[in-house]
Formats: sequence, C-alpha cells, structure tokens
Amino acid sequence: MLSNLKQYCVILASKSPRRQELLRGMGVDFEIMTKETPENYPADLPLDEVPKFLSLQKSLAFADNELPSDYLLITSDTIVICDGEILGKPKDRDDAARMLQLLSGKTHHVVTGVTVRSAEKTESFAVRSNVTFAQLDADEIDYYIEHCKPYDKAGAYGIQEWIGYVGISGLEGSFYNVMGLPTRKLFQCLKGF
Repeated sequence: MLSNLKQYCVILASKSPRRQELLRGMGVDFEIMTKETPENYPADLPLDEVPKFLSLQKSLAFADNELPSDYLLITSDTIVICDGEILGKPKDRDDAARMLQLLSGKTHHVVTGVTVRSAEKTESFAVRSNVTFAQLDADEIDYYIEHCKPYDKAGAYGIQEWIGYVGISGLEGSFYNVMGLPTRKLFQCLKGF
C-alpha cells in the first residue's frame, strides 16, 4: 500500500506519540522533524477552520531549504470545541479539571487539521468528530488527572485512555481523529501524492 510514497522522505512534524503510532499503524515509514511555531490565528476565523489554518502554518514554518529535496511533510493540529470555546492543552491541574467539568455530560467537537506538503503540492483538510461525555463526578476527574496526567492533550483528555473507556457515552465520526490524526482521510490524501 502507498507504494507511491517510496519516492519521498516522509516527515512527520509532531512530537505526539499518538500521531506517530497512528502513522506507523498506517504502514508509513517516516522521520520526525519538529519546529516550535506559535499557535496564533485570526480572531474572526470560524472555530472549525482553526486546526486547518494552524496545520498549514506549522507546515510553512519549514522553508524548502530546511527539508530534504524529496520530502513529504505532514503537519497536524487538533482542537476541542465545547460551548463555543476552544479547549487547548491545560496549563495545570486546575485547568485540566475545569476542562473536564465543562465537557462532562455534553457533546463537544474535536477537529483535526492536516497539511501534507511536497515541493510540488500542498493539500490541507480538516475532519470533525462529535464526542459525548457521560456525567463525570469529581472523583472520576481527579482519578483521571492523577493517573494519566493529560497535560499534553487538547481538552485535557485522551480518548484512548481510562477516561475514554469509562466516560465517553457516544462518538460520531472517526475515533482516530479524536486521537489526533484522521487516518482514513489522510490515507486517501497520501494515495494522491
């Protein structure tokens, strides 16, 4: 599968172990190369478009001369939207608890934006999933934060962790998108490169 990628040096610009696991699971050989980029976006940008915008900014942060000549660069950004608010990575324990209390008993949206770029072509897209949490009590939130330390995750949770097993009552869309990479859409995109 994806034999067309043999002509490329595939680079995943992400420190996320989840994204690395998912791309590896898709059968893609890749290298990791990261660059710190600010996560700023226009204030009037619709919330669903923020991850696609940010993934493109992450891609453009790499100048062509910083990459191998035969590169295929994959960048991504995931956000959680609840009650019209973007929930990024929590600053601390209190912020993580606040986010999980906000998500408790509600449906929220997880949107992942991806940009795939080569020297000849750039393609960006976003995928949205809807996640419903059951009502979480304070003990469940405390247990999750204490044992899983979700400080590197948008919305302060990982669907593949304990909170996903016991707290999520519904999912509409891609599970892997909620983990951080919409694998089916990415696979289709990569086939076209």
